[in-house]
Amino acid sequence: MTEAVQNNTAKHRYELEVDGHIAASYYQLSGNIITFIHTEVPKELEGKGIGSRLVKGALDQVRADGLKVVAQCPFVKGYIGKHPEYADLLK
Repeated sequence: MTEAVQNNTAKHRYELEVDGHIAASYYQLSGNIITFIHTEVPKELEGKGIGSRLVKGALDQVRADGLKVVAQCPFVKGYIGKHPEYADLLK
């Protein structure tokens, strides 16, 4: 799988398209702080690690953009908890 995570700024979400379905992590941006509020993975993609790939790709872009993260979304919060290399992004 070579799909890439895209930042859809018009819809305020990071997206990962797989097999014609879109997984998305929604955010709000205020200055240099990005608040992840909700992550959705279509039923057709559940159990394939798509949510984790989506969040990893989003966090990599957030780091590159120099932003700090507020993880209101339980999935994003859980991902960062399991991957301490992203803990420095937390506000």
